[in-house]
Amino acid sequence: MNQYLARLLKAAALSAVFVGVSACGGGSESSSGNSPAAGSGTGGTGGTGGTDSTAAGSAFTTFMGSGTLLVGAQMDDATAAAAPFDARYVYLASNTVPEAACLKACPEACTSWWGCWQDRSQPPGQYVKHHLQQNAAATWQGASRPRLPVFTYYTFLSGSGGGEGASEVAAMNNAAVLGRYFDDWRFLLQTIGSERVMLHIEPDLWGFLRSVNSDPHAVPAQVKTANPADCASQENSAAGLARCMIAMARKYAPHVAVGLHASPWNYLASGDGEATGRFLLALGAGDGDFVATDPSDRDAGWYSARGQDHWWDDQKFSAYLAWSKTLAETVGKPTVMWQLPLGNAAQNNTINHWQDNRVDTLLSRIGEVADAHVAALLFGAGHQEQTTPETDGGNLVRKTTANWQTGGARLR
Repeated sequence: MNQYLARLLKAAALSAVFVGVSACGGGSESSSGNSPAAGSGTGGTGGTGGTDSTAAGSAFTTFMGSGTLLVGAQMDDATAAAAPFDARYVYLASNTVPEAACLKACPEACTSWWGCWQDRSQPPGQYVKHHLQQNAAATWQGASRPRLPVFTYYTFLSGSGGGEGASEVAAMNNAAVLGRYFDDWRFLLQTIGSERVMLHIEPDLWGFLRSVNSDPHAVPAQVKTANPADCASQENSAAGLARCMIAMARKYAPHVAVGLHASPWNYLASGDGEATGRFLLALGAGDGDFVATDPSDRDAGWYSARGQDHWWDDQKFSAYLAWSKTLAETVGKPTVMWQLPLGNAAQNNTINHWQDNRVDTLLSRIGEVADAHVAALLFGAGHQEQTTPETDGGNLVRKTTANWQTGGARLR
């Protein structure tokens, strides 16, 4: 991954689109198929998350009220309206809230913060509310079919004031940094309130933490000092940080499904699925609802142009599923494959048109994916030069529609 700047630029572009959109939002797109409650056997987003246990369901057989593997993406409105997508994700990639005043209004000093990606005359948080309202109003083939809103929360790196890796891990022990971070997280949760949402917490942060120390209880973090109101019962460690974030989600947004991120950097190494799962359990992932993974942050063709082999062959595909299944069974939660590359064989290996085979492989072998306890596939470009749902020649739309028409894959 390691592309914070690229993600920030992408997020800033999305926020620019949103400026001037009213708080009522909704209605600007039309997509998604029938929910299970309406009788479809292909996903949907009925039910609730969080503490009522339906986010993870009975073992791995249901997720967010669906018994079918969900398919979604980071995409434009027109793409979202073109196929029966079950979910849509956006990044919250910015600094943490700069100052307490930004939680109430959006002066110029606050506009780079995700909470003020909006018309500044409105109270902060409209970008998040708009995403919720758009997905709640989604339809497919003329019938209401709400999509599941997903947020990837990625603010600690910028908020830490340092670079990726050891420096951001060290910043966990800075009470001022951690205090702003908890304020930011609380504001997001309070903005979401009682809505049904998936929250994906900090891609790669936990992987960098593991590279510093495989015991998250041994990594100091000023948890109690930074947030005595919510974290007084937690230990002053990286594990205490992760556990407090999940506990805050239960407190302020009781219907969310919340998940930490597992970086699959060593998925080909024997035993890494279990080792990663045990690390995440020590962090507190067992208190969450899912674990997110990302098979690749770039199209394989983009890497090939740089002399690197990132293609999925049968062996690597099977190895990734085996790693994912072991991870899920160790943590006791399903996994969600996130930020999946969108390239396909019809692309010409130029900017925004790189080749890859993950869309075609995953959606043509979706039964095998479900066998690995994967609950959702979320496609999206991890870099501004990558293939997107808007530049892939309609491949994701066609494959998603075909998957829906054939009934998808039951979770197991």
